[in-house]
Amino acid sequence: MSDGLRFDDVAISRDERLLLAVDARIPPGEVLTLMGPSGSGKSTLLSLVMGDLPAAFRATGRVVLNGTDLTGLDVAARHVGILYQDPLLFPHLDVATNLAFGLPRGGRRADRRATVDAALADIGLAGFGARDPATLSGGQAARVALMRTLLSRPAALLLDEPFSKLDTGLRDQMRELVFGRARVARVPVLMVTHDEADAQAAGGQVIRLD
Repeated sequence: MSDGLRFDDVAISRDERLLLAVDARIPPGEVLTLMGPSGSGKSTLLSLVMGDLPAAFRATGRVVLNGTDLTGLDVAARHVGILYQDPLLFPHLDVATNLAFGLPRGGRRADRRATVDAALADIGLAGFGARDPATLSGGQAARVALMRTLLSRPAALLLDEPFSKLDTGLRDQMRELVFGRARVARVPVLMVTHDEADAQAAGGQVIRLD
C-alpha cells in the first residue's frame, strides 16, 4: 500500500541527550518541512531515514515507508533519494552518463539513451548530454541532480537544504520543479531547511525544532 512516509514515535539522542522527537506522516506527494538551528538534529533525521545514522546516535521508534519498516534494511534496499546543497554530479562523467547512473540496471543501451535524452528535454536541457558538468550553471546542475534522483524512482525524497546555494530567482524555479515533480510522482518528501520561503513554497506541515 502506498501510504507515504511515517515516523512512529521516533526519537534520536546522543550521549543520553534527546535531540528530537517526531511522530508524523507524510502522505504521497506531500512535503514535511523540518526547521531549526544547526545542531538540532535535522540532518540526523535524514540519516536515519537513509540508513546511515552514525554510531554515536541512538534512535528509537519506527520509520515506515509505504508499509515497510525501514529498520535494519540496507541503504540500497530503502529506495530513498536525497538532494543536498551541492548537486554532487560525478565530475569525470558527462551529463548524460550522470543521468544514466540514476537508471535501474539492465535494459537495452538504446532504450537507456532514449530515456536520458527525454529526461534532458524534460528539464529544458536537450542537447546537453555530452557536456562536462563543470560547464553547467548552478541552476542547470541542480536540475540534472534532481532528474538523476527521480530517474532512480525513489519511494521517498529527502531534501537537505537543496535550494540554499541558488540565486533567488533560481530558488523559486527549483522549488516549483522539485515539489511539482514530487506531487506528480506521488513521492513523500522530507525537507530540512533554514529558509521560511522553502516551507511556504512546500506547503504541508512544518516541524520546528528548538
